[in-house]
Amino acid sequence: MIEYTNSQISHLINEHIHHKRNREVLLSRFVDGLTFDQLAEKYELSVRQAKNIVYRHGDDILKRIH
Repeated sequence: MIEYTNSQISHLINEHIHHKRNREVLLSRFVDGLTFDQLAEKYELSVRQAKNIVYRHGDDILKRIH
């Protein structure tokens, strides 16, 4: 299993996710390790919205990593 640094993950997110809020949510999840509840509170989203952002855009990032 290949491990990536937070810097590498941040670079991919910043390069490929163009919507500011989605980018911030992904960085908070994958780099800072926030839970979905914490993401929802921080960005004034429902937990469902936070999950949707992470799952939808997280898949794009993971495909670029592998």
